[in-house]
Parts: sequence; structure tokens; C-alpha cells
Amino acid sequence: MSANGPQPGTGSPDTRAADRLDSWKEIAAYLKRDERTVRRWEESEGLPVHRHQHKSRAAIFAYKAELDAWWNNGRQRLEAAEGPPRPPAFLFSIPRAFWLAPLVLLAGATVSLGFNLAHSRDRLVRFFRPAPIHSLVVLPLENLSGDPGQEYLSDGLTDALTTDLAKISSLRVISRTSAMQFKSNRKPLREIASELNVDAVVEGSVVRSGDRVRITAQLIHARTDTHLWAESYERDLRDVLVLEAEVARAVVSEIKIKLTPQEHLRLASARPVSPEVYELYLKGRYFWSKRDAKDLRTAIDYFERAAARDPTYAPAYAGLADCYAVMVIHSDSRPKEVLPKAAAAARKALEIDDTLAGPHAALAWTRDVYEWDWAGAEREYRRALELNPNYATAHQWFALHFAYLGRIEEGIAEMKRAQELDPLSLIINTNLGQLLYFARHDDEAIEQFRKTLEMDPNFVHAHYCLGAVYGLRGRYEEAIAERKKAVELSGGSPIRLAGLGNAYGRAGKKAEALKVVEQLKELSTRTYVDPAQIAIAYVGLGEKDQVFAWLGRAYGEHSLTFFLKADPGFDPFRADQRFQDLLRHVGLPE
Repeated sequence: MSANGPQPGTGSPDTRAADRLDSWKEIAAYLKRDERTVRRWEESEGLPVHRHQHKSRAAIFAYKAELDAWWNNGRQRLEAAEGPPRPPAFLFSIPRAFWLAPLVLLAGATVSLGFNLAHSRDRLVRFFRPAPIHSLVVLPLENLSGDPGQEYLSDGLTDALTTDLAKISSLRVISRTSAMQFKSNRKPLREIASELNVDAVVEGSVVRSGDRVRITAQLIHARTDTHLWAESYERDLRDVLVLEAEVARAVVSEIKIKLTPQEHLRLASARPVSPEVYELYLKGRYFWSKRDAKDLRTAIDYFERAAARDPTYAPAYAGLADCYAVMVIHSDSRPKEVLPKAAAAARKALEIDDTLAGPHAALAWTRDVYEWDWAGAEREYRRALELNPNYATAHQWFALHFAYLGRIEEGIAEMKRAQELDPLSLIINTNLGQLLYFARHDDEAIEQFRKTLEMDPNFVHAHYCLGAVYGLRGRYEEAIAERKKAVELSGGSPIRLAGLGNAYGRAGKKAEALKVVEQLKELSTRTYVDPAQIAIAYVGLGEKDQVFAWLGRAYGEHSLTFFLKADPGFDPFRADQRFQDLLRHVGLPE
């Protein structure tokens, strides 16, 4: 803290405990005022002081970041009224010459720097000025409301702030998925920044009291651990998006990133929203992020209720589009049941607000995997990334789009961009390995899958894909082991069972492979099983007629599995006319 008052950045707040002041005495010392003054400031100036609900704890406490933000917002007015803080008392017991001498020397040095020493001065300025910021992460905003049921609000505002900053093309913003890894396991900020390869960190808190919301945020230069900016904002819940947009604009202003006119406009546009509608929407996003079949259905219910309350609220329809788009992956839903609903919800969202990137990406996804409108999908992906260049999921799906078309190297480049934006995403890291496998870079693919499994040894899709590479390399026992692990971890999902059948077939274990095929057929009488999965099991056995019979059924159902041009597993079937006919039917160039 300087002699003029508290300054952001005196110490790294790696934990909230280290950032907390637990008495009026500590608060007064931090602000360099007497206790009577800071008590008065709480009543008359809104000094942010909290009170514990439990008598066993200290009566009051405050957070340094909130005090910093409050002070910076009112410093000029308070100092004009009451003057700057007095020097510490011990200075008055020291002869004046002793404590004035350093000030005289400093003044002399300043004057000398002004005379013909401009280069030295510039070097000093550059030394103390933090390096430019070209990348950042918004860490999960902490819920300080005292109610765990308000987590959806702090998570939702984290997501909103990330999304707003991600719209800036000259700034690399880490995806929410990777940022959320640090919600409960907070490392030192420098370690987080190093792991995510970013220049700066935005962190803060959310406090809700009734229909009032306060956001406190601070921007920290990671390499130097320097607090560049801190501020606190408070609004009614209906204006919470306006509040969040203010925070985004303040961060952009501080890091001095150049914006295009369109980016200026997007950051400035934030309409008020009914508190009831916004709460329903945030709860929908909270459950959507869990990616479980049951939670996706809960999310759909919240989004539908939000849309019913306000039919003009585009984000509610965007949420529905996202849910239905991923239901084919995370549930036993038939493509015909959910993907047309995803497309319809995306179109409705875009009718209301064409500047939302999410619905463009969801619409592109449905055009890829259901409508086979490859050109239309590419247009929508490009529009989504024009609106939000940092949208990792759009980059990920666009990469898969290139794989569908057999443009594997373009897909790898796009997936690496997704990985830069969401480095801790397990599915993006696995998809990168998958594309390397499609490109016949087997050693690189194996290394990528192993890196993913180091992040999470139980990630099902990485085990499944690693088994595919082993199977094609003739490492059959390893392939079977990986596919068995995938079946076990997934609870026996049809996709993982089909992969195990494929591995058995390649290893020459025909009886085991046929047993898996029968399991899949029996399972299909009780739940939806993608016919393409049964075809994949028959691919391992090399039974061409069965492969094309089941691929024909998959074509009739518009099912998801159409890496026909890319997957090396189909190589033995490419010369067959039936394979060429199938490519033509789904609009893929031969």
C-alpha cells in the first residue's frame, strides 16, 4: 500500500483467507486510517464490510480486493474531504533531516532524469511497466453470498464475462471449461497462468442480497504478479448483464486492446432482462455444463420455462439448441428426435439476435451430422467464429467438419486452435489425437491420447480411440485392453461395446466379436443403438455384406457416425461400389 492509500497488488491472493482482514483494527491498518474513521466510512461511504452469521467467528471481516476497488472508486473525493493519510508516527521521533534526505535525493534524481537522460528514463519506464497483455483467463468468480444454491449465479456470470471478452479477435481468452478446473483447487496465480499460457488473470467474487448483485473483479498481470485494476459494481438483478458488460469494458480498457467497430458495438450491447427469466436461464446453463443425459433434460426444462416467460429472450433458445445438439452424444436419443429440434431452436435464437455465436455453431453442427449440408455448415461455422473468435467448441466442431470432408490437415490446424483456447478440455485433446490418427500419424496420435489420459486416467473416449490405433497397428491385446476399459468406464454403452467387438474381430477372435454383436442387437430392442455402431463391430470381422447392410440403416436414420472419408478402419471397403454410392448419397466427394 502506498502512502496515499491502498493499492491493488500488494501480495498474491492465492487464497481468500490470505486476502481477508478479520477485525476493525486490521481494516484500519490496511487503509492507514483510525478505527473510528473506517467505522464511519462503512455507514456513510459504503465501505464493503461483511458480518459473520456464526457467533464463534469474528464479528466483521473484509476482503482486500473489495477495499481496493472501493478506495480507487472514491479516493479523490475522500482525500479532498479528509486529506491524505498521515505518515507513520515513528517518523516524527526521527530528526527531520534523516527522513527528508531520501525525499530530496529522489527529487534530485527525478529532475536529473528530465535533463538529457530521456533514454535512461524510458528504459526505467519499460522496466517497471508490465508486458502487453494478449491473452487472459477469467477464473471462476467466487460465490460470497453464503448460499451454495447461488453457485449457478457466480458460474453464470463467469461464463458471461468470458464470452464477452472472447468476442475480441486480438485477445486470446481461455474457455470456461479449462478455467473451471481451478474452481475448487486454486493454485498460485503464476502457476495457473503458466499452465494455461496466458499473460493475465481476471478473478473476483459475486455477492447477491435479495435482488441486488455486487461483482468485485481484479485484473492481475501473471508474470509480475502485479494488480493492474480492481473495481466493484452493484446493480439490480435485472441489470446484471449491464453490470457484467461494464466489467468486460473496464478490463478491455485496462489492457488497451484495439477493438474493431463491430467489437465496440457488441461490448456495448447488453439489454436488461427479467430476474426470473435470467435465473431460469442461468440454471439451465448450470445443468447443461454437466453433459449428463439427466442433467441435459433438466437444462431443457429450465430453458423452455425461460423462453415461455420471455419469448423474445434469444439466449434461452440458444441454450435449447446446445442441449439438443449434444443429446445424440450424451444420451440414447435418436438423431431424428433431437437434431431437428436443435436446428429449430438455433434458428429461433438467430431470428431474435443474429449476433449470437452459439446458435450459429449449433446450426452448423446439425447441418453436418444430420442434414449433410456441408457447404451450409461451413458458412455457419465461419459466421460463429467471426462473432466469437475464441469460441473453442466452434473451432472443435469446425475441425470435425473438415474431417468429415477428408480435409484432415485443415482439421488438425483447427483442432489445435481449439486446444489453445481450451487446453484442459479432455474431449478437445482426444479429438486432436483422433484427427492425428485419421492423418495416419499413429505415433503422434498415441502420444496425444496418453497425454489426455495423464490429465484424467478415466476419460472413456481417450481409451476408446487409443484402442483404435493399437488395433490398426496390429497391437491386438493392447487394443482389446483399451476397449475393455472403455466399456467398463462407460457402463457398457453401445458405442464402446461396438469398439470392443471391432477389436476382437481384428485380433481374429471371431466368437468373442460375434458375442458382442448379439449383445448390441439385443440391446437395440430395449434402447436406441446407432446402426453404424453395429456396422463398426462387423468391420473388425471383415464381413462386407453386414457392414453395408448396417451402414444403409444408419444412412436411413441420419445417424452421427460419418467419418467415412477419414477413418482408416474403412480402408478395406473403399474400393467397393457400395462404399462409393454411400459417399455420394451423403454428399461427400469421392
